[in-house]
Amino acid sequence: MTHDHDLVLRPTPAQTEAALNSPPGRNGGDLVVETLAGLGATTVFGLPGQHALGMFDALRRSDLTYVGLRVENNAGFAADAYGRITGEAAPLLLSTGPGALTSLAALQEAAAASAPVLAISSQIPRAGLGGGRHGYLHELPDQAASFRGVVKSVHTVRTQSQIPSAIAAAWKSALTVPHGPVWVEIPQDVLLGATSLPVVTALDATPEELVPRPELTAVAADLLSKAARPAVVAGGGVVRADASGKLLALAERLNAPVVTTFGGKGAFPWEHPLSLQSWLEDRHTTDFLEDADVLLVVGSGLGELSSNYHTFKPRGRVIQIEADLGKLESNHPALGIHADARLALQALLETVDERADDGAADRVRELLGKVRDRIAAQELTLEQNVLASVRRALPAGSPSFWDMTILAYWAWSAFDAKSPNTMHSAQGAGGLGYGFPAALGAAAADRTRPVLAVSGDGGALYSIAELATARQYDLNVTWLIVDDGGYGILREYMTDAFGQATATELTRPDYVALAESFGVPGVRTTPENLETDLSNALAQPGPSVVVLPAVLRMFAPTHLA
Repeated sequence: MTHDHDLVLRPTPAQTEAALNSPPGRNGGDLVVETLAGLGATTVFGLPGQHALGMFDALRRSDLTYVGLRVENNAGFAADAYGRITGEAAPLLLSTGPGALTSLAALQEAAAASAPVLAISSQIPRAGLGGGRHGYLHELPDQAASFRGVVKSVHTVRTQSQIPSAIAAAWKSALTVPHGPVWVEIPQDVLLGATSLPVVTALDATPEELVPRPELTAVAADLLSKAARPAVVAGGGVVRADASGKLLALAERLNAPVVTTFGGKGAFPWEHPLSLQSWLEDRHTTDFLEDADVLLVVGSGLGELSSNYHTFKPRGRVIQIEADLGKLESNHPALGIHADARLALQALLETVDERADDGAADRVRELLGKVRDRIAAQELTLEQNVLASVRRALPAGSPSFWDMTILAYWAWSAFDAKSPNTMHSAQGAGGLGYGFPAALGAAAADRTRPVLAVSGDGGALYSIAELATARQYDLNVTWLIVDDGGYGILREYMTDAFGQATATELTRPDYVALAESFGVPGVRTTPENLETDLSNALAQPGPSVVVLPAVLRMFAPTHLA
């Protein structure tokens, strides 16, 4: 009699042969890269350091493609974008202490945006683990403690035989919804030590599915079918789950208007008759959503930006589908469904009734008309023209990556992403410096199309070193830098709040000359020539820089009233 637990996977003859003829000269680092390859990784990002040299030495004996950036945080942003674009866990190789800690801001963004990043760092030698003060270079009493509040899971390795299982567990964690960054740390002596362990050939790290409970989706379907004024808020979880098609089908069946959050850009067709677009920082939109008698929130926690700075107070019944358990009903009471967006939307499609509503499209047109009138009354023609020029210049299928800058804040609300998973920004954690290194990661993931990065001059100064990376790997990224001489949005905030700005003005370089010093072509443009200059830059292979000197303004907020 055979029981399930008696079944084991038998090695193939080829695997047996490989195990018995383990090549010489391998170390713990080889186990790392072999495990990554066995899990399906093809590209790794990172920056070498003294304790991590065992991993980096092993790279030259592997088929993995290495993209090395100049700052660890930028390497983290590149891995974040690679994970978003491909849906795969993006390996990030780092060294101990300062190198590891420098990646924290990037990992926070990956966590906030549910980007699967597999960070693998070295550690001090095993003798130093446990908090003793041995005085090793880069020593921290507890390096992993710095990451526990940021990443999904932490895995500390102490022997070479633990490496494959620890990395496989981390890989599974990164790709189990909600996706996110994970942390693996391996002591220097474990990485450098010679190994006689067989070559790692293949591992099973299939992520677990998060299936909705049927009794909850049945109640949700009944509420939506009987609603008089349903509406939908679609967040980043729809994009991460590749569920845009199911969202469209459900919205059309229910005749329910859909607004996308800033993290959910592209989750719903921009020009669709039911599309409320992304005007969430707008009181007209807030009022519209509050008036819904049943509001379906998919893949969003209705956080600060998605709720018009927590001024949104729903009056109807809320149904929230969310993979992150901590976000479920965290801001509003709801019928909370803890599930992957794709699986939950599929369950609703199978059970919801078709709902007639001849007035839904009219209500959408009326709302968007109110939004247009509000913006038109503020004399913001320059800002609207600049954003429209960017949209016309960027090919429809090309991804864009936006730093925390005024033009990006406009794009959150007013930019048509054209398709899912093409517009990305640092709005998850809100740190500076994301746009350009993230675009490099996306270009490494797909070299067949140009990628756009957008930064202000303040954010650009975080990433200037990566012009060398763009040139070294000939990555197809055009970097638009809007140069207003400082931290423009902070200047605006402080002037509005205090009457004058402090610490916002910046001495900055000649960005065109600086780009050209890296061998990257650059051009200084004007608002009138932006579309042509940006189109030309995007059409040329390899990296390029377009600098737009301009002082842009934000549209007036509605949450302060």
